[in-house]
Amino acid sequence: MVNNQIIGDLDTRLSPEDLAALQENLHEQRLFRREQLRQIASLPSRADELIQRRSAAQTEVRVKLAASARMVLADVEAALTRLAEGRYGACHLCRRPIDRDRLMIVPQARYCSRCQQVREAGR
Repeated sequence: MVNNQIIGDLDTRLSPEDLAALQENLHEQRLFRREQLRQIASLPSRADELIQRRSAAQTEVRVKLAASARMVLADVEAALTRLAEGRYGACHLCRRPIDRDRLMIVPQARYCSRCQQVREAGR
């Protein structure tokens, strides 16, 4: 189930209550993204008439929204797996604990703030 061990120092410490709240948040995000994808997929697509009326920009936005939702959903699913396996809260690069505050804001975070900045700078 949930890794109840307390990891890190005072800035990174995750209590059992924190882990439970993060798990609940991740479950809510998963439901939201699944519903978002369902709604995007079910947007009217009465073949010829609507396709001709829909602008290329609208289609592009729809495709990008779906791709973004799928990407976030995959991150959420991966975080839930890490939680279940007791590996949640450790940076994928440096293996140090991810700050508690960062996880509370971005519970699916894979990297600590420092490593995330390094990754973004390298793009």
